[in-house]
Amino acid sequence: MHTVWKGSISFGLVNIPVKLFSAVEDKDIKFRQLHKECLTPIRYKKVAENCGDEEVKPDDIIKVYETPQGKYIQITDEEINKLKEEFELKQVSIIDFVKLAEIDPIYYDKTYYVGAESNGTKPYALLSEILKRTEKIGIAKVTIRSSERLAAIRPHNDMLIMETLHFPDEVRDSGSVPYASHIDKSAVSEKELQVGMMLVDQLTTKFEPEKYTDTYRTALENLIQEKIERNLFVDTPDKDVKKDTSNVYDLMAALQASIDKTKTETAPPKTRKPRKKTS
Repeated sequence: MHTVWKGSISFGLVNIPVKLFSAVEDKDIKFRQLHKECLTPIRYKKVAENCGDEEVKPDDIIKVYETPQGKYIQITDEEINKLKEEFELKQVSIIDFVKLAEIDPIYYDKTYYVGAESNGTKPYALLSEILKRTEKIGIAKVTIRSSERLAAIRPHNDMLIMETLHFPDEVRDSGSVPYASHIDKSAVSEKELQVGMMLVDQLTTKFEPEKYTDTYRTALENLIQEKIERNLFVDTPDKDVKKDTSNVYDLMAALQASIDKTKTETAPPKTRKPRKKTS
């Protein structure tokens, strides 16, 4: 499992060296795009509107912030790096302890497994057991990939997990949803409500995540496998393969030439045998 973040968790004077690992993975099937005419991969390049189709090099690009009025303010890499050094948090400091039920699921973002370093297993176990017995979770701040995040630390099975949370100003006001204010609860009769609640009771069961699957992705995987078994491949040109092979041979030629040159430079100079005098 790839380490996403390395640092420590602290609460009070207790410090726990830990590593974070992503708890979920993207299972979406990725597609490539080919040109319909020549069946070669579509590539994207960065261009400037007023400079024709010439590709813009990374060194010629600057970062700007666009104001609501359509004006631009440049932010340099030096300014960004300075802020990162000043505010980047390599320690997850637990600020508060709250009950899990008090956090609306709308705030949850990404989930990470928290692994203890070899020298932090005892305080790790201590925090995990405290959270289990008190039925509370820790609220903390952490910097991941240069972004400061709010996070919730809670026990899961026999370990800790950390879930990043959205800040309150990142959650949109539900009142801004169109027609949300037009919902008339009084239009629902008591009889309809009772029948609806009976239906919910009949469908209520224990949550077993294993029985829920992505049926569309499974069907798409089956379709792809079926086409592979029937050898229904697109006959793409071998231009890229030939080019890569040529590069390999060019590299080998360059290496051999370098070796030959080194041999020539290091070889001792040949001495000419003296000619025999003829009488």
